[in-house]
Amino acid sequence: MITRRNFITGLPILTLAGNPALAQDKRPDPLSIDKVKEFVRLGHGDLVGTKQMLEETPAVLHATYDWGNGDFETALGGASHMGRKDIAEYLVGKGARMDIFTAAMMNKIDIVKAIFAAFPDTHLCKGPHGITLLMHAQKGEAGEVLEFLKLRNITQ
Repeated sequence: MITRRNFITGLPILTLAGNPALAQDKRPDPLSIDKVKEFVRLGHGDLVGTKQMLEETPAVLHATYDWGNGDFETALGGASHMGRKDIAEYLVGKGARMDIFTAAMMNKIDIVKAIFAAFPDTHLCKGPHGITLLMHAQKGEAGEVLEFLKLRNITQ
């Protein structure tokens, strides 16, 4: 039986339990910067290493490394500006977030055209390290994308 006294003395506990500000933070610890940097480095050219690290630490898939001054890069971004279609396809297949730079390198002309239709000045955007959309397409030897950019007089 709940008495008036038990009810009143239990109110502070109920109040604290229902307060989200006082609830324990359930977020996982951040990935180590060294692990993120290594994964991004692997994404530039080591398919086996990329696969191995992703199997060991799946959360690293979307991790970005800041090379300084806001120059953020993912493993997919590294694969894209290095023209590593094999690594890019693997990462996208695992759920990595594709952007126009990856689409350009992989010659995904429908994606590139759709983004240009919505945002005509897209070619002014720079990828990691300031690498242009044109340079990504060149690294991927992306014929259709290169022709599309040429027709728009995009030379940088």
